[in-house]
Amino acid sequence: MAVSAAAVKELRERTGAGMLDCKKALDETGGDIDKAIALLREKGLAAAANKAGRIATEGVVESYIHAGGRIGVLVEVNCETDFVAKTDQFREFARDIAMQIAAANPKFVRREEVPADELEKEKEILKNQALNEGKPEKIVEKMVEGRISKYYEEYCLMEQSFIKDPDKTISELLNEKISKIGENISIRRFVRYELGEGLEKKVDNFVEEVMAQAKL
Repeated sequence: MAVSAAAVKELRERTGAGMLDCKKALDETGGDIDKAIALLREKGLAAAANKAGRIATEGVVESYIHAGGRIGVLVEVNCETDFVAKTDQFREFARDIAMQIAAANPKFVRREEVPADELEKEKEILKNQALNEGKPEKIVEKMVEGRISKYYEEYCLMEQSFIKDPDKTISELLNEKISKIGENISIRRFVRYELGEGLEKKVDNFVEEVMAQAKL
């Protein structure tokens, strides 16, 4: 069954969990809000949301260099205390995020960072694609909405599938770490450099290469 926006909003208000997590929980529980709340609690997502408003100014700037120096990533991952920042669990998480960025090449951390003009341009392209495919104009808007979701999943780090476990998103991975560590954690920003970027070259599968280098 299709989950209504109103149900997602209600669940988000009652748990403080992210919109995407709320929608997934409702999808898994057939739209039952009480069951969805229980599911979010089981996953630790509701508890993680309660920590999201706390200030996180400690952390690390983690680096990852792909074999041969072809790709380099710097990512800032924040937590609340210097103690947590020095733990193996936190550093491993930051390292995983740097590897994710190297392999999956996101443009933004989260969907809210996508510039409005870029989003409108993408919607216009998708709309024209749908019309050129001969789709009825009355359903084109719904098609565009669905394809924009795919755009977010491809280019927004938080909505990408985790390269080590494609069944979970980076957002879900982050919330799991928040629940286990007990502090708010935030992926603040990143920069990714690729050798020869912008120049014509063959296309490589960087996900496979990064995974192979890490022996995963």
